Amino acid sequence: MPRITVIVDGVTYEEDVEPRVLLVHLLRERLGKTGTPIGCDTSNCGACTVLLDGKSVKSCSVLAVQADGCDVVTIEGLGTSGSMHPMQKAFHEEHALQCGYCTPGMVMAAIDLLRDDPDPSEETIRQGLEGNLCRCTGYCNIVRAVRKGAQEMGQAVSTS
Repeated sequence: MPRITVIVDGVTYEEDVEPRVLLVHLLRERLGKTGTPIGCDTSNCGACTVLLDGKSVKSCSVLAVQADGCDVVTIEGLGTSGSMHPMQKAFHEEHALQCGYCTPGMVMAAIDLLRDDPDPSEETIRQGLEGNLCRCTGYCNIVRAVRKGAQEMGQAVSTS
């Protein structure tokens, strides 16, 4: 069984994993990162999106062994209970969720989107999130939240 080393939310883990284990299952079942939901196991919904070396990936389409030596950030690694990440806060303030199942993936995909375009248009946001499905909201509040999160993140960068 291969042994991998992966940094998840700033903590280094060494794990023996079967070659067929998906990253989402490693995160949830072995490392306790249950904030990353399993939505479809077919990479259609995006609920399981995490950042892998800074880029968003659907963790149900990545083998754990492919993450060997990588840095993974889950929704749990973004903020703390006392201090939410600006994108998490924007989703909360703009009511960009109903059931909340897609929210972790949406937040992670939005953060990756802003890496390439820190001030995206509504069209760019919609295109950037098209691989993440929400069956509840209709996306209007999600788009508003991403715009607000982008503004907040831009201010946080410019003031630090």
